Amino acid sequence: MKLLESKVVLLNRDKIKSRFIYHGVKRVFDFLAAACGIIILSPLMLIIAVLIKSEDHGPVFYKQKRIGQNGKAFEMYKFRSMFVNADQMLAKLKEQNDVDGPMFKMKDDPRVTKIGHFIRKHSLDELPQFLNVLRGDMSLVGPRPPLPSEVEEYSEYDKQRLFVIPGCTGLWQATERNEVGFNEMVQLDIEYIQRAGFLFDLWIMVKTVGIVIKPNGSY
Repeated sequence: MKLLESKVVLLNRDKIKSRFIYHGVKRVFDFLAAACGIIILSPLMLIIAVLIKSEDHGPVFYKQKRIGQNGKAFEMYKFRSMFVNADQMLAKLKEQNDVDGPMFKMKDDPRVTKIGHFIRKHSLDELPQFLNVLRGDMSLVGPRPPLPSEVEEYSEYDKQRLFVIPGCTGLWQATERNEVGFNEMVQLDIEYIQRAGFLFDLWIMVKTVGIVIKPNGSY
């Protein structure tokens, strides 16, 4: 996947909003696909839930405040992949961030549980986000929803990521993932928003299924 050249790209927000047919059909598809996904993958989700619970007897799910379209905050759901006190440990690990910019990623994060390493590697911790899709907080495809603390550090250019509904997967996850830094991730998100369409969304979803089977550097 070739990244966009490093240049300032200013999106036309009115043009994005005017794509009524695309956004309407996408919402219907998201709802139906998420509902089917929950039904079909429920046995796998049950197994993951039992493994998480049996490891440290903590909660199975983890919810976190994220920022969605137009800066609207919502609770995002995930399978818990870290120890219960992971948020309190973050401040001590900030200096070991493997990614530049307002985003934290650490390859050998000591907060991750044993089962957490596996489900994060294969992106299975993201499955509960089907619930967010049903609620309309998220789409199947779009930029990843950032933390409020990350958005506080965003430039006006970076905030263009928030012009559309965030997704469970996107161009960044389906291609470069943790191989690139924050600025490159923003470039990929802006490229997605520019190119968004039914076939492009389908291509990203197919790529994502392949990555679940053969991970591309997730941690």
